[in-house]
Amino acid sequence: MVLPARDVNAAPNLQGFVTSTPGPDGRILYTVVSGDNCSSVAFAHGITVPQLRQFNTRLDEGCTLTIGQQLVVGLVAPVTAPTAGAPSTATPPAVTPTPFEGTTEVCILLFDDVNGDALRQETEFGIDGGAVSLTNLNGSYSQTQNTTSAIDPDLVEPIRSCFLDVPPGKYNISMAVPDGYNPTMSVSYTFDVKAGDRASVDFGAQSKTVTLEDPAATEESGSRSPMLGIFGLLLLLGGIGLGYFAYRANQPQSKLKGSPLSKR
Repeated sequence: MVLPARDVNAAPNLQGFVTSTPGPDGRILYTVVSGDNCSSVAFAHGITVPQLRQFNTRLDEGCTLTIGQQLVVGLVAPVTAPTAGAPSTATPPAVTPTPFEGTTEVCILLFDDVNGDALRQETEFGIDGGAVSLTNLNGSYSQTQNTTSAIDPDLVEPIRSCFLDVPPGKYNISMAVPDGYNPTMSVSYTFDVKAGDRASVDFGAQSKTVTLEDPAATEESGSRSPMLGIFGLLLLLGGIGLGYFAYRANQPQSKLKGSPLSKR
C-alpha cells in the first residue's frame, strides 16, 4: 500500500502524542539525535517547519541540525508558584516630589568706572587686585577671590571672578577695591542664591588719578570774566577817543578865519 505524500508545512494529527515538559520559562526543548531533520522534529512535536524556524531563528537556510543541539519546539505560559494566603492587590508606592538640589555659580566683576556714573559701559573693563568675598549668612560657606582685568578674546568681554558649586542660601558679597581706586557704588550686597541659577554682580571703582575740573576755580574764573570784559571795553573806547582827537588836531585851519573878510 502506498502512503499519500505529506505536506511538511501542515500541522500533523496530534492524537496519542505526548509533548515534553516545559521549563520554568515556558519553553519546550528538544535535543537533536542522529537521523533527525527539521521535518521529522517538527512532525514529532506537532508543529510545522516554518514554526520550528520561528522558534529557532539561528537555523541556517538549509535547516541544518547537529547532534546534541537543543531546539525550541513549543512555548507555553510560564508557571508561577502560588502564594500562600489570600491574594492581595499590590499598592503602588506613593510618589513624593523630590525638591531640586544642586549648586549654583556666582560671578563678580570689579570694573573701571571711568566716568563715575556707577554703570558699566562697553569700554569699561575689569580691574586687577580687588578682593571679593562670598559668605553665607549662616556661616556654612565663605570664600574669597581676587579680581582680574583679563578679557575673553572671543566675546571681547571682561573675565569675571566666579565662585563655583555654591550651595543655595542667603549670601553677602563684600568688595575691597585696590589701592589707587575709589568705589563708585556700594561695596556690599546681600542676595539669595537659588539652586541651578547663575548669579552675576558688578561693582564699580574709579581711579584716584582721574582729574575733574575744580568748581572753585571755575567759579573764580566766571566772576573775573565780566570785569575783564568791562576793562577791555573801556580801553577800546579810550582808543577811539584818542584816535578822533588826533584826527581833529591834524586838520588845517580855515584861511578866512580871523581875516576881515570873515566878518560881514
